[in-house]
Amino acid sequence: MSAVDDELMDELLSACRTAVGDELRSITYFTEDEVEQVYLRSDLERTADLVGFADHERVGFRAQSAYRNTQLGDYEATIRMFENGYLTRVIRGDHGVWVTTDSMSIERFEELTSTLMTVLEDAGSGAGTANPDSKPNSGQNWNSDE
Repeated sequence: MSAVDDELMDELLSACRTAVGDELRSITYFTEDEVEQVYLRSDLERTADLVGFADHERVGFRAQSAYRNTQLGDYEATIRMFENGYLTRVIRGDHGVWVTTDSMSIERFEELTSTLMTVLEDAGSGAGTANPDSKPNSGQNWNSDE
């Protein structure tokens, strides 16, 4: 059984392609229990340990509440820099997505984050899983939560 339904998969791919364009490397959807790669650019190999990545990125489920009521505002996303690209993680409620990209401007990361928050919240509200206190905005809250 798939962790993500076809409609959500299509919406994530469309939203990421619009926000990121050709710099999009991969999209992976995850929950506490499941992980599924939604997209992998054709020039990349399927060698990533998705379960290992998911185990690490699931720490973000706790970050949602750990940063609540701080002067920084609500937690929005995590961006990680690597030698060959970037990983952006967005979690809303009990599901999340990480997107890997080539280098791009901070404004495009902000657009990607805002777009992913909206898609996840819309998907969560349909299943009753969205965090009602979460709301997308164009503010910038970068942090290293792990």
